[in-house]
Amino acid sequence: MVSASILRAAAKKLRADTTPHERILWRGLRELPTDGTHFRRQAAIGPYVVDFFCPAKRMIIELDGGHHNDDDTALRDRERQQWLENEGYRVIRFWNSEITADLSAVLERIYVELYGTREAEAVPLRHHRRR
Repeated sequence: MVSASILRAAAKKLRADTTPHERILWRGLRELPTDGTHFRRQAAIGPYVVDFFCPAKRMIIELDGGHHNDDDTALRDRERQQWLENEGYRVIRFWNSEITADLSAVLERIYVELYGTREAEAVPLRHHRRR
């Protein structure tokens, strides 16, 4: 198990070295009408660092590049996702190409995952820390 301080340092380094697709999605997430809901970038959860995390909904967004098609990487992704889902998180994955091809559709799906429908009104979501 990796120590919390090492994970926090890794997350900080990843935030400093974001990919172009992560920057695009981060700007898009900040423009979503989420009314008090917030996302974190490169957040440490258990033994992993996730791309984007909404604590109030326990929702994780992962961006995958072409290397995620490799058998070894895909296996690690499945194991990682299984661990996160067993801990009560919902993981949503997007390909980098989806971010560049149709960011609006990606943001719409995220909104629907947060609030249930496209027509739902954005309401403040409360984050309750687990103790």
